[in-house]
Amino acid sequence: MKKLITIIITGLLFSGQYVYAEDHNSGKPHTRSDDTGNADIKGEKHGDHNEGKGVVIITAMQMKTAGIKVTSLMPAQVTSSIAAPGEVKLNAYRTIKITPRIAAQVIKRHARLGDLVKKGQPLVTLSSVEMASAQGRLLVADREWQRVRKLGRKVLSGRRYTEAKVARSLALSKVKAYGMSQPQIDRLLKDSNTMLSDGTFQLLSTLNARVLHDDFIVGERVDAGKVLMIISDESVMWVEARITADQMKLIKIGNLARVRAGNKNLSATVSQLHHTLDEITRTLAIRMEVKNPGDILHPGMFVKVIIQTSDKITAFVLPESAVLRSQDGDWQILVEQDEPGEFKPVEVKLLRVSNGKAVIEGIKPGTRVVTQGAFFVQSELAKAGFKIHNH
Repeated sequence: MKKLITIIITGLLFSGQYVYAEDHNSGKPHTRSDDTGNADIKGEKHGDHNEGKGVVIITAMQMKTAGIKVTSLMPAQVTSSIAAPGEVKLNAYRTIKITPRIAAQVIKRHARLGDLVKKGQPLVTLSSVEMASAQGRLLVADREWQRVRKLGRKVLSGRRYTEAKVARSLALSKVKAYGMSQPQIDRLLKDSNTMLSDGTFQLLSTLNARVLHDDFIVGERVDAGKVLMIISDESVMWVEARITADQMKLIKIGNLARVRAGNKNLSATVSQLHHTLDEITRTLAIRMEVKNPGDILHPGMFVKVIIQTSDKITAFVLPESAVLRSQDGDWQILVEQDEPGEFKPVEVKLLRVSNGKAVIEGIKPGTRVVTQGAFFVQSELAKAGFKIHNH
């Protein structure tokens, strides 16, 4: 029987497996490494629970190969943050409604829903009897003014000169009020071309934008004020989030924020704070401006928002990849022990993760922590089959 046991143990040794034996003096289990250079694993009893506290030893060569870095963490002041759901909205300050100022008929469409338009680009051509009358009066007043100006004050009375000037100014103001742009007016007055005084005029884009609303048919008669198009510059959008009144006390205009849309993180800035509580949710709205590269954001989209507050806390900051989940689901870091290359998992409290950085508490200042290559160290612990659980 003794020979059989000896043969089994010898076979395990030559197969490269870890062999756990009991030290007759201490009663503590220990390990040996095989010839492949695998990390040594030490274990010790864990109170009455019989759970092992794993400590892994990583060789200098392994640390270099795996790119493992260890850093002494010191507490620093960290800005706290508030997480809230948000909704993307059009930037009202970059949005224009295209409407006629007088009743008119739609003659031609120059842009369609979804089109990108440039500032000054025609969007729709209209025709109106009122505009034709105003254009005619402008031509007459302009001709008279040009004649009076050539004669001058020495020939004409001051009253006649002033009346001609005022009449032209009034006629010009009317066609502008009806919706003619200055370039259209210049073409009308050039050479006093009466053929152009047919009542047609164009509504132009006043900014570089996208057509988001398009509600008319060519030939349709539309009343003054009817919204024919809505155009908006979507390069900068609004995101509105709702928070409690107590949370609002911690936020100021200009605070930074981060908007999570799908798998994209976008930087934002708090631009406005509402001061009226919603009657149903009893929350306040906070508005952020966020740049929209690649047209990622669209009105009505729901996003997650992380808003930095004006409060600061003292905590430890390290790369997000350095904080891992234990088998129990707790957050842990890997702490270097007395000897270089000897690491042990320690549970910590994860306060938040932002921009690839994790904010934690639960360790002493100066603790040497694995900040790069933590997953490799944890894998070495897992190879030995330790149940990593630290109270």
